[in-house]
Amino acid sequence: MPPMLKPYFDKLNESAALYSMRFLGALLILVLGLWASKRLSRILREILSKTQLDQTFISFIGNMLRVVLTAVVFLAALSSMGVPTTSVLALLGTAGLAVALALKDSLNNVAAGFSLMILRPFRVGDYVEVGGVGGSVSGITLFHTLLNTADNRWIAMPNAKLLADTIVNFSRNASRRIDLIVDVSYSSDLKKAKELLWEVIRADERILKEPEPVVAVSDLANSSVQFVVRPWAPTPEYWNVRFDLIEAIKLRFDAEGIVIPFPQREVHLHDHRSVAPTGNPCPPDPVSRNI
Repeated sequence: MPPMLKPYFDKLNESAALYSMRFLGALLILVLGLWASKRLSRILREILSKTQLDQTFISFIGNMLRVVLTAVVFLAALSSMGVPTTSVLALLGTAGLAVALALKDSLNNVAAGFSLMILRPFRVGDYVEVGGVGGSVSGITLFHTLLNTADNRWIAMPNAKLLADTIVNFSRNASRRIDLIVDVSYSSDLKKAKELLWEVIRADERILKEPEPVVAVSDLANSSVQFVVRPWAPTPEYWNVRFDLIEAIKLRFDAEGIVIPFPQREVHLHDHRSVAPTGNPCPPDPVSRNI
């Protein structure tokens, strides 16, 4: 080797050794960092799974932690190799802003999904009604809440729309009140009808003793006396108790001669006759005769 080239080769060897060490250090940081991020994410999920948090929320938190730790690991690896991370962060910030503006609606749904997971106005399996749409919650994702309707339709409702509307949760409380209006004919015995209603309620063991049921006359309608019947039932048994109660009331009233009237109107015909100036009676009004 010519003596004049020896300093250049020595400097090249030193640079190669230096960058080799930096590369190996960055590779070590990358491998250990990715393993640590995966491990910490798993530990966090195991800790949160022991709480009463929703599984979707736990998965989301675990994934977010892993993404953040992975980004930190890559930046640390680049920094160990001498790459200026300031410019990288500026580039990532600009790209992130552009992506955020392009995916504004999607990010709103993600933020709304995150809020739903924290606030928990409902859980998977609850029956809810939002914006006139009702169904059982089958899943909560980052972008949509999944509902199955009573007639087995599958609905994916955007989280942002769901969070902005009024949410009615029919499954949240342990019991629900059944509201019935029972019509009884004016010719029937009201006291007997009231006693029969109480007997039907007491005969159903699914109806709760507390809160106490209500049976009372609520209105004197045009064709009937109206009773309000308001028993309480466990939420899972609400519809079964309601259907059985209506059937039992009808059958018991039929057996005891209590009449449930249908809407009707009585028409009275009057023959209006008047006397003419000559003294002869005027013929009846044909329109009145047809009424």
